Amino acid sequence: MKKIHIALALAIGVIITSCGDKKEKNVENATNTIEIVHALDTVSVNIQPKKVVAFDIGAMETLNEIGIKPVGVPLEFIPEHLKFLKDDKSIIDVGSMMEPNFEKIYAAQPDLIVISARSEKFYKQLSEIAPTIFTQVDNKDYVNSFEKNNLMLGKIFGQEEKIQKRIHDLKSLINSSRDEISKSDKKGLVILYNKGKFSAYGKNSRFGFIHDVMGVKPIDQTLEVATHGQPISNEFIETTNPDYLFILDRSAVVNGIKTNKNEIENALIKRTNAYKNNNIIYLDPQIWYLSGGGLTSTEQMINDIKQAVLKI
Repeated sequence: MKKIHIALALAIGVIITSCGDKKEKNVENATNTIEIVHALDTVSVNIQPKKVVAFDIGAMETLNEIGIKPVGVPLEFIPEHLKFLKDDKSIIDVGSMMEPNFEKIYAAQPDLIVISARSEKFYKQLSEIAPTIFTQVDNKDYVNSFEKNNLMLGKIFGQEEKIQKRIHDLKSLINSSRDEISKSDKKGLVILYNKGKFSAYGKNSRFGFIHDVMGVKPIDQTLEVATHGQPISNEFIETTNPDYLFILDRSAVVNGIKTNKNEIENALIKRTNAYKNNNIIYLDPQIWYLSGGGLTSTEQMINDIKQAVLKI
């Protein structure tokens, strides 16, 4: 009888120890993951993931600023300011943003994938490989979505404080620049040039940052908000007669064709106030077209407009 009591006590002890171990492991697991809410979903992500595949160039910038090197990126259109990623032979080329190479992504064994609008339609398939987050900025609410997305990355990698400081400094720069820019009655037009054709972008559009965030008054309040802008003619540019003409040359970055200012600045454009007053501004498509939304590109975008309009 005594032996039975001893055996029973030992068994209970094992059960209690086992339960304690399981509870401890559950707590450990709980503290090693974080729930992330993004524009497409809510997902559980490992804290400080070791292997990241990034399809969003803005996210690549932010990861670089906090010392995180991705294991895989789409190398085809990596902008010049992130060229070191292309030169790093240890980084896997995971296809393009529009056509991910799922085999290579799977082989990289990522524990986090970061995407933007160009890869949005692949969200479900990518999520089956690893937890996937969406970090595309909202053109209608750039600053708030920019802040949310970057803080999300900071939270995942334990770098919230560093990123919060960067965001605070950038918002201060925006506010001080906008206050000065808004005092002027001069108006601007943002156009994309592509193989001899122009498209215009206004408020709340892909390049609405110039109006919505930086405070440059739009020359036309009725421009259609579309991914590829509203097609316009040379006559439209002449008639609206902007004081500032912001030009993005898509061909220069996508097709590798050097910007031909003589071709762009035709006879009708030369009649505008922008041309006459030397206020035609060529924006860097590496920053404005390929990137945006990251800490590095957003800072450059702010400074581009500040320098163009305030001449400082």
